[in-house]
Amino acid sequence: MASHSNEKVKGRVKEAAGALTGNDDLKSDGKRDQTAASAKRAVDKARDKVADGIDAVKKNLNKD
Repeated sequence: MASHSNEKVKGRVKEAAGALTGNDDLKSDGKRDQTAASAKRAVDKARDKVADGIDAVKKNLNKD
């Protein structure tokens, strides 16, 4: 998960650099990097929840 935070920070830096220099492409790249990092984090959270659900079902099936 830390890598997603790093990606988001890189995106913020790119966006700020683009804003300071007037480089709209760099600014857009930064926003895109931040969005990608957020999406990756959301996917990771969803994957973890699904895995937890599967583990719970397996545990209940093995009780019997």
